[in-house]
Amino acid sequence: MANSRGLLLNPNDFDPQHLDAQSRRQLRALIEWFEERGKVRLLRDDLEATWVGDFLDFVKRERLFATFLTPSEFADGDADKRWDTSRNAVLSEILGFYGLAYWYAEQVTILGLGPIWQSDNVKAKEKAAAQLEAGGVMAFGLSEREHGADIYNTDLLLTPATDADSEGVVFRASGEKYYIGNGNVAGMVSVFSRRTDIEGADGYVWFVADSGHENYELIDNVVHGQMFVSNFRLNDYPVYEEDILCTGPDAFSAALNTVNVGKFNLCSGSIGMCEHAFYEAITHANNRILYGNPVTDFPHVRASFVDAYARVVAMKSFSNRAIDYFRSAGLEDRRYLLFNPVTKSKVTSEGEKVVTLLWDVLAAKGFEKNTYFCEVARLIGALPRLEGTVHVNVAQILKFMPNYMFNPTDYPQIGTRDDPADDVFFWSQGPARGASKVQFADWAPVYERHSEIPNVARFYEQALALKQLLTTAAPDTGQQADLDFVLVVGHLFTLVVYGQLILEQAELTGLDRDVVDQIFDIQVRDFSGYAVALHGKPSSTPAQQEWALAAVRKPVADGARFDRVWEQVRSYDGAYEMRP
Repeated sequence: MANSRGLLLNPNDFDPQHLDAQSRRQLRALIEWFEERGKVRLLRDDLEATWVGDFLDFVKRERLFATFLTPSEFADGDADKRWDTSRNAVLSEILGFYGLAYWYAEQVTILGLGPIWQSDNVKAKEKAAAQLEAGGVMAFGLSEREHGADIYNTDLLLTPATDADSEGVVFRASGEKYYIGNGNVAGMVSVFSRRTDIEGADGYVWFVADSGHENYELIDNVVHGQMFVSNFRLNDYPVYEEDILCTGPDAFSAALNTVNVGKFNLCSGSIGMCEHAFYEAITHANNRILYGNPVTDFPHVRASFVDAYARVVAMKSFSNRAIDYFRSAGLEDRRYLLFNPVTKSKVTSEGEKVVTLLWDVLAAKGFEKNTYFCEVARLIGALPRLEGTVHVNVAQILKFMPNYMFNPTDYPQIGTRDDPADDVFFWSQGPARGASKVQFADWAPVYERHSEIPNVARFYEQALALKQLLTTAAPDTGQQADLDFVLVVGHLFTLVVYGQLILEQAELTGLDRDVVDQIFDIQVRDFSGYAVALHGKPSSTPAQQEWALAAVRKPVADGARFDRVWEQVRSYDGAYEMRP
């Protein structure tokens, strides 16, 4: 059988050599903690919606979040503390592998820390570092019931203090926040608000609140699950000068920049969930006899598994390469601003597709309560929707399309960034504007270098066809205002970006050529699907319809290649099963 070791996370042989010894030790300890608790406990806690308190006890004992989420500037001499996106992604993937609730506790802690680490408030930073060291978690108080995550509007109001207030009180905060993870226990809740005495952007304020304060009213958990997704109300909550993080336009930018950093982890959480589900699915199906034959003898079953496997490898390849751009970013290189929404929308949507493909094979087995798959099937759809749904991100992606497709510039080559460095730029990203001015290196050469791979060459034809569409039959003014229409263009463009980083990562890692070809077999099919969708849109013009049909391609079929990839898939049968 083909050797597929290393492409998917396997707790049985987990030892990421690119990380330092202490990081490896802590991550292995995390895996061991989950495995010792066992699958029965893991699934029971999910079904009974048990708060992840024992997990947070482990986090405290191991100083896990303190080590991984504290910038070195506030490490107090601890050489292992830093904000290292490479190792943070591994942590996030492991947490997703064992359950969305554990991933979520870390995810919203990262979001809650965003406005703190970006601020100039040294006391708040020192307090956050101390709370992490003590095992605490954070929360990100942005969303509201009426406005969602619309940061242009917030009804959490700050009223200037009066003579009757206690000494040192600057504001009284009143209002509700909704859908705030960890809002039940966070010692520091970063809260987005606006002043009642100042109009417009100058009135925005980020401040920190304590969920244990008497003026902090915890109303409810708005979901049924292990995650505590809180609705809370501040009732004349006293805000002191030392609680204020940032104000005015800087506060607005801090909100968006926090999302740039924090929501990136959606991709690694989705990858981890898919990997665990994949192990369960192949081990079950490859050992199940139906009509006298193993289920995996059926061609449609093999096709589903090969597709699912190739999609997961593509998810990991794109996400890992995106990390390199994140870690190498600066004010002169902001390409991460495109790759970030692609991870949030495309990678997480691919996770849904993977689970659906596997579920089509598992059928009734996928509903059984003693499977991790049952939990994944219920929750995988949360990830592309946690960021205000996919269309928000695709609309963001479209802003980068003109420069990406038509206006390349030169950048120094970026290699694999898994060095143990502190990613300090995340906390000094600057104003959150100018997306349309961000430039990119030429995307075509990496496709040309891999054009000997049949389906890469075929997809490259489609990418060039997209360029032709944008040149000869671009969306007119009316279509640009029609989000239903331009989102399809956004999906076509996203596939080109997705393929670029997958190929770059394949070069860096020596990814198996057959797997690359299989990934681009999918890319060709997906592009064709969106082209047909564009053809069918009510507002598409005759020229666009003609383009759409001309852009449809059939992947290059290769039965021998498919069989070799299938052998990789089959090698995962029995490779991992969680301890009882």
